[in-house]
Amino acid sequence: MNNIKTSFENLTCTIILDNSVKRNALSDDMLLEILDVMKKFKSRKARCLIIRAERGAKVFSAGYDISELAGGNRDIRIHNNPLEKVIRMIEYFPAPVIAMMEGSVWGEACELVFTCDILIGTSDTTFAITPSRLGVPYSTTGINHFLSMISIGIVKEMFFTAEPVNAERAYMLGILNHIVSREEIENFTYELGNIIVKNSPLTISVIKEQLRLLSQANLMTKETLKRIQELRNTVFESEDYREGINAFLEKREPEFKRK
Repeated sequence: MNNIKTSFENLTCTIILDNSVKRNALSDDMLLEILDVMKKFKSRKARCLIIRAERGAKVFSAGYDISELAGGNRDIRIHNNPLEKVIRMIEYFPAPVIAMMEGSVWGEACELVFTCDILIGTSDTTFAITPSRLGVPYSTTGINHFLSMISIGIVKEMFFTAEPVNAERAYMLGILNHIVSREEIENFTYELGNIIVKNSPLTISVIKEQLRLLSQANLMTKETLKRIQELRNTVFESEDYREGINAFLEKREPEFKRK
């Protein structure tokens, strides 16, 4: 594995994002490694899973690897995309998944950690959702994940401004379960994992599945989903989409067109 490290101890498994050169950007290769390891941890009856970056990281993850969009108008959120597979695996994983975050969390890495069951950060943990800065659309399922965590007004602000939400505000909004110092976050997280491991794995897995089903009780119609996809396609087919990706790769400010 080139992008992650793993460990399994006392029925608690750990996935460490380990590509600091690219600020742990969620490349397809990294996501497929995560998916494969989660399947193995599931088969080993893990009772708790912790997803984290390397110790002392300034950036937990820079989000989706934008360089993989450079080939054209690609919908990165089709059903079988690696990111969607990992998010579904987190949702369906029978044990609690804890996101342990030092530093900033960007773009679709926000969605990945928001899907986790418990979020633990430090005082310098921030969350920023950046598609409007890049000129790319966002998936319906992805937006729904945010709506299941925070109010629609906050979701709108995060998407419209692309500005970071700091740890204190994230805690007030119920995004973070705990804010812990960098010196203590590792011990705190694994101690919490040890508490979970001592409880009934069957009861926890059943309650987690109940919560998943209840959170998805309000399903959208086929007509609504079709209309939303049409709206997203207008972005994929636009000059703004190409300009946003090119500007990111060329490390310059994008020049978006007016409607």
